[in-house]
Amino acid sequence: MKHRRISKKRAAMATGAVVALIGAGVTFQTANASEESAKVTVKVLDATAAGNLASTLSQDLGGDTAGAYYDAKAKALVVNVVDEDAARTVREAGGKARIVQNTLAELTSARQTLTDRATIPGTSWATDPVTNKLIVTADRTVKGAQLAKLQGVVEGLGEKAELRKSAGEFKPFIAGGDAIHSGGGRCSLGFNVVKGGEPHFITAGHCGDAGSKWAESGGGPEIGTMVDSQFPENDFALVKYDGDTEHPSAVNLYDGGSQDITKAGEATVGMQVTRSGSTTQVHDGEVTGLDATVNYGNGQIVNGLIQTNVCAEPGDSGGSLFSGDTAIGLTSGGSGDCSSGGETFFQPVTEALEVFGAEIG
Repeated sequence: MKHRRISKKRAAMATGAVVALIGAGVTFQTANASEESAKVTVKVLDATAAGNLASTLSQDLGGDTAGAYYDAKAKALVVNVVDEDAARTVREAGGKARIVQNTLAELTSARQTLTDRATIPGTSWATDPVTNKLIVTADRTVKGAQLAKLQGVVEGLGEKAELRKSAGEFKPFIAGGDAIHSGGGRCSLGFNVVKGGEPHFITAGHCGDAGSKWAESGGGPEIGTMVDSQFPENDFALVKYDGDTEHPSAVNLYDGGSQDITKAGEATVGMQVTRSGSTTQVHDGEVTGLDATVNYGNGQIVNGLIQTNVCAEPGDSGGSLFSGDTAIGLTSGGSGDCSSGGETFFQPVTEALEVFGAEIG
């Protein structure tokens, strides 16, 4: 593998001209006036540090938090809480507290209602901490009785959910950092990793099955064997390198350069991210939601995904989503393209590494 090769569940709705609102406008409670007068210092953080702080506060506050997001303009972490005591804890830690209407438990219950009553191909739902709601999206295939059913379930959830319509069609991006080929199909390599002291790489699970052979080009020499693949529910796979293929921990930027990858991290809503894939190469955007459930149809339902407004197309599957030198996700699927925009979903890298017992390297 060439040196420049390498690489490049939980969500909300991506913005763009192809998306139209069906539901009403969003409403939520703002922070108490005491937020402004409290004599505390909001820490200036980059997105990765904000994500780490969000994870710590989530553990400390438990049910008293309702999600968090990164305010890129202020470079601050905003944490949704349900009472003033929790707000005080957030401020003392250097975050900005916002008291909201819907608790995380209430949003989790709403997710279960959607799962029980509205499991319809072509739909997704994700937790959006900015609106303090579940954003439910129906693609263009959801019509007639199915759309009416979905609308009824969402309306029954009141202020906990909002329904939006996408002009695209949700599907896995089968076919897209550097290209990898197997049996006539093409995907993209995600990140190089190490497992048991030996070199491997991770990509999307829907790209192939365990035992499949992978090459750098169609009909070219094999470079690795897929040793594990998980799809649906998850969307990640592990390929073990054969032979002496070079495997630097970097992502192809398609401009003659590469981005070194030194670690894996969690996504945070508002985080600026970059995607690299073999079809559309490099595109930027931001994380718009977490814990997304996406129904690709044919029983292919994936949970716990990251949702973004970064475009992607068939062939980009498995490719890298990263923020600076931090690996964030693997391209799963979505709707739209890099001309009209759309929504794209990513498998969190941290989950794949944990399941496989691997590490970035």
